[in-house]
Amino acid sequence: MKTAYTAIFVLFGLFALNSCEDKIYETYTANSPVYMSYEDLRSAVTTESARDIVHPGKIYFKDNYIFINELMDGVHVIDVSNPSSPSEVAFISIPGNVDIAIKENVLYADSYVDLVAIDVSDLNNMQEVGRVEDIFPYTIPEYDTEYRLADIDEEKGVVVGYELKEMRERIEQVDYPIYYYDVVMEYSNADAGVSQGVGGSSGSTFGVGGSMARFGLYDNYLYTVNDYTLYTFKIDDLENPAKMDEQQAGWGIETMFIYDAHLFLGTTSGMLVFSLEVPSRPSYLNQYTHIRSCDPVVVQDDLAYVTLRDGNDCGRTVNRLDVIQMSSDYSSLTSLASYPMYNPHGLGIDDELLFICDGDDGLKVYNAADPLTISSNQLAHFSDIQAVDVIPVGNYLFAIGDGGFYLYDYSDVQNIQLLSQIPVVNSED
Repeated sequence: MKTAYTAIFVLFGLFALNSCEDKIYETYTANSPVYMSYEDLRSAVTTESARDIVHPGKIYFKDNYIFINELMDGVHVIDVSNPSSPSEVAFISIPGNVDIAIKENVLYADSYVDLVAIDVSDLNNMQEVGRVEDIFPYTIPEYDTEYRLADIDEEKGVVVGYELKEMRERIEQVDYPIYYYDVVMEYSNADAGVSQGVGGSSGSTFGVGGSMARFGLYDNYLYTVNDYTLYTFKIDDLENPAKMDEQQAGWGIETMFIYDAHLFLGTTSGMLVFSLEVPSRPSYLNQYTHIRSCDPVVVQDDLAYVTLRDGNDCGRTVNRLDVIQMSSDYSSLTSLASYPMYNPHGLGIDDELLFICDGDDGLKVYNAADPLTISSNQLAHFSDIQAVDVIPVGNYLFAIGDGGFYLYDYSDVQNIQLLSQIPVVNSED
């Protein structure tokens, strides 16, 4: 009997121990999400007075105005009709904004999970005129990775920030998946058509952006892309964008460039080419594959220029410029030349001039008339400018970087001049 009682006691003890373990909690400091309700998000687009540039993102040009994204917050509007003295005009508050594109007088922007259409014909009173709700994946801002991420409830709204809080939870709890919002620039080719434009002026149909795009315009369509999905919106009715198509386009997609009725996607493993012959449904044509790295691309004539860099999630240690020869039907994509770089980011091409933002090594300008001798034909090197992306338009170069906005005159390629700049203002100053 003694043995039986002992066995029962042991079993009871094990059960009690397991029960206690089920109730063990841990206490830790975590990033607790701060929410904006969906109702507030969808009434938050407003026109405000000009403000300082603090965290610049994408850059876009249209009708003598530069639009600079303030990461996850909105868009600065700057008048560059006098390149030597740009004027900060207004700020468009757009929560969760990273990408923009402009057709005629309507600016299209992401706002967390939504696509927003904003009338910019009156810069003193820019108004939201259309919205496609819940079209983009739920994404959260970056957070301090020294601390864990607390559980996120998507039903409460979008995450606009974090507070460090002491959390107490069961050790069995699985953390919410971690998402990083990639900061990228945009490129969209200019169109020669004349229409109602920014500020009520006559202007080109499309604006022009930087090389690290995830938004692009062609005909009556807007294209947007995330890491793996390509979205197509019809915008013949400018104020009422309508989703037409959604397709899996690949993986690790970073940038978009539209040229010659084709869409070029830069990915961490190569460049994808899609035909826009049927613009409502882009169709895959071909792929150029390279070593894993970050990869913006620009195209001119039968050449594609691709910068590859390392760092963060970009992959292996490779920093170079690739020049790709493309056949007229894009069935052949051949590596023509490669040039070592320091840590290249965005780039721009204007006829024979190639502009490259080469990380800490500065902004570089090359004569690219002969794609086989680019590195030996450097025209200028601005080592003190750490630009992230550029837009070359009509002998003026618009550059954006950690230090702010820069405007150059390259009408004399032997004497490229910095005309003006708007510096970043440290929010802690």
